[in-house]
Amino acid sequence: MENLFEQSSLFLQQLVNGITLGGVYALIAVGYTMVYGVIQVINFAHGEIYMLGAFLAYTMVTFFGLPFFAAFFLTVLICAFFGIILDFVAYRPLRKAPRLAALITAIGMSIFLQNLARMIWGSQIKSYPREILPAFFYRPALSFGEVSMTWLQIFILSVTVVFMLILHLIIHKTNVGTAMRAISQDKVTSALMGIGVNRVISFTFAIGSAMGGMAGVLVGLYYNAIFPTMGYVAGIKAFAAAVLGGIGSVPGAMLGGGVLGIAEVMGAGYISSEYRDGISYAVMIAVILFKPSGLLGRQMGEKV
Repeated sequence: MENLFEQSSLFLQQLVNGITLGGVYALIAVGYTMVYGVIQVINFAHGEIYMLGAFLAYTMVTFFGLPFFAAFFLTVLICAFFGIILDFVAYRPLRKAPRLAALITAIGMSIFLQNLARMIWGSQIKSYPREILPAFFYRPALSFGEVSMTWLQIFILSVTVVFMLILHLIIHKTNVGTAMRAISQDKVTSALMGIGVNRVISFTFAIGSAMGGMAGVLVGLYYNAIFPTMGYVAGIKAFAAAVLGGIGSVPGAMLGGGVLGIAEVMGAGYISSEYRDGISYAVMIAVILFKPSGLLGRQMGEKV
């Protein structure tokens, strides 16, 4: 009986950790799926925006001495601005080019931003000094026997839920959200109807990049480790989450991030931490084999 209780506690603790990690993956995946949903291009430089978010917040709290929440807010704004610049420099000139050209440009921007981060911050792993972060982050907030949640985990989940709700309202309740949905259906007709296509696409990049930068700060806090190549692995996993949920679907990105995070943590806890990445990708491959459009994606017929 005692052994069963211990197993149940371990499972619930791993579930809490998996949901927390999944929330972060969902924030990054939304950036991928929004851009793809509007212009049908995979922004492989999105992972580096996530990495820049982590470094920007780290610099603000350590070098400039800003309070954490002020640094968090400024980082989100700066990453949104970076998203607009990324669209203006790398993607807007290629609007009418083949998709392969935009894909190559995205990979080039990813490598450029990685090396830029190395030049500015170096290659060493950096950590947020705990003394300059809110002390309550690392205290237990909820406890159920052997299962506990820290205030940091609650903060991560709260930020994820709140901003996903805000994004849902933007997409479905505002004029710019209506324009985004129209452009995703037909850019040419949208332009003829008076929609500023380039402005709306830049806004989409800004929102997606803001969420990516936000996720970078949260992961930097959660694992207390940031480095220039952190965006590569997280970006690939978030892309996998977007595909798992259904690329182009915002609810699908949220669901895919949650499933991927739980699968990764459960695999690490019950099998081996060495296989955590492989297990999460195996789940994604299994879903795609049986449901190629993803969990919440729609099978679209091709017009002829």
